[in-house]
Amino acid sequence: MREHWVHVEQDFELPVERVYPFLSEHENLGPLFGAKITRIRDGETERNGVGSARLVKVGPAPAVEETITKVIPNELIEYRITHGGPMRNHIGIMKFTALPGTGSHLDYRIRVSTKIPGLASVLTAVLSKNIAKGLKTVDRSA
Repeated sequence: MREHWVHVEQDFELPVERVYPFLSEHENLGPLFGAKITRIRDGETERNGVGSARLVKVGPAPAVEETITKVIPNELIEYRITHGGPMRNHIGIMKFTALPGTGSHLDYRIRVSTKIPGLASVLTAVLSKNIAKGLKTVDRSA
């Protein structure tokens, strides 16, 4: 089972205090993944915090459940696939930093591995393309 990484970095004109809450909101992630996103559970202590979960459905593939596992407001969001799909050991890590002035930076990494030969490289390419394209719209949307 070979592991691949999606790695996308994006600078924003908006401050972290605007970008982080926008990207922490499950429903706003659909355009990033090229997917239909459905919230299935709020977090333990806050709506988008630890324990919150979403269903992610891309095209005809079965939906997968992603659960938020770690949150540091305005700094970090980590999540894992907790149910469904062929991926194993999947983790998503979004790190936010302030830039000089009013801008911000996102370093977004997703570990992709599957038991199906060749699928991880296809998923990595599709996710990289969709996320890079979707992040370019955040300054207009957040």
